[in-house]
Amino acid sequence: MKSRKALVLLSGGQDSTTCLYWAKNRFGSIEAIGFNYGQRHVRELEIASTTAQEAGVSYYIATVNTLSDVSENALTKNSIDVEESVTAGMPPNTLVEGRNLLFLTYAAIYAKSKGINDLVIGVSQTDYSNYPDCREQFIRSAENSLSLAMDYKFTVHAPLMWRTKAETWLLADELGVLNIIRHNTLTCYNGIIGDGCGNCPACKLRKKGWDEYVFSSKFKVQSSKFKV
Repeated sequence: MKSRKALVLLSGGQDSTTCLYWAKNRFGSIEAIGFNYGQRHVRELEIASTTAQEAGVSYYIATVNTLSDVSENALTKNSIDVEESVTAGMPPNTLVEGRNLLFLTYAAIYAKSKGINDLVIGVSQTDYSNYPDCREQFIRSAENSLSLAMDYKFTVHAPLMWRTKAETWLLADELGVLNIIRHNTLTCYNGIIGDGCGNCPACKLRKKGWDEYVFSSKFKVQSSKFKV
């Protein structure tokens, strides 16, 4: 894939930033696109801009400012508090209906104008937490629909699709960007960089993955001491 160019959907969070470096490692060149959709944690775009600049990647931010008019959710309406816990089997109140479909559509239009066929998005079905637009089935459907709608062959890459958060931390480590992902990304729904507020679902999932990754790493080191 070194001869091809990719467009990364970059929000500034752990997953999309990991995907940015994943793409840099696999494609000849990349660009990135982000979205200002009125999110309460809009600071993520400032983080993403800095990351893209440091990575030497062009970053375009598209404004999609009507989601709060048509979707009742805690990310675009400050009057709704972010839930600290999620009921099993129920969508969280941070679900922005159709968000990834909208973002992929914008990204595809932008990519075609640049002659780019490959889109990279940081969704994961393993830890999808009842977000239906993070599933493999949706990604493949969107890939097909976008290709048909624009009569242009798109490939949507989702390198984290079957990785847990612990495995995503491991990937960051393997790519040599663990410290960047740990300290210079914003996953927190309340807009706190790094480890975040510790209370919102995004922070809890991130910390759970980090703790599992650290435990696994220590176990491997300890186990290696007993090898002959």
